[in-house]
Amino acid sequence: MMKSIEERVAEIKDKHTRGYNCAQIVLCSYAEELGIDEETLFRISEGFGAGMGGMMQTCGAVTAMFMALGLANSSGDLQACDTKPQTMKKVRELAAEFEKKNGSIVCRELKGIDTGKVLRSCDGCIEDGIRILGEYLLDD
Repeated sequence: MMKSIEERVAEIKDKHTRGYNCAQIVLCSYAEELGIDEETLFRISEGFGAGMGGMMQTCGAVTAMFMALGLANSSGDLQACDTKPQTMKKVRELAAEFEKKNGSIVCRELKGIDTGKVLRSCDGCIEDGIRILGEYLLDD
């Protein structure tokens, strides 16, 4: 039976304890729906934590949503690339939803590195990524 969004959110702390980064938690939460084993998704998303390789740029939870959208939406047609505009549109929509909810999609800004004002905790960003992505993957 497919996990609920709440069950996926409940696994955040356990996955962090086991060493998953923010991108890995969000992406691996939907392994079954994406049809890819969790280990492969874990490996793919390894470099995206802490704002993409620790550079504090785009939040790892957000980049994980983008990766999942590509996996879920792409036709995989190497010749036509026919689904790319549709996927990119959806990426922009999900990014806008995350930003509306949190004030930014940039890790440095979310953590308040320069301002001292934390917009959202890492666990909160992960939770939002799981929820926003779940609305797309589970309701479509």
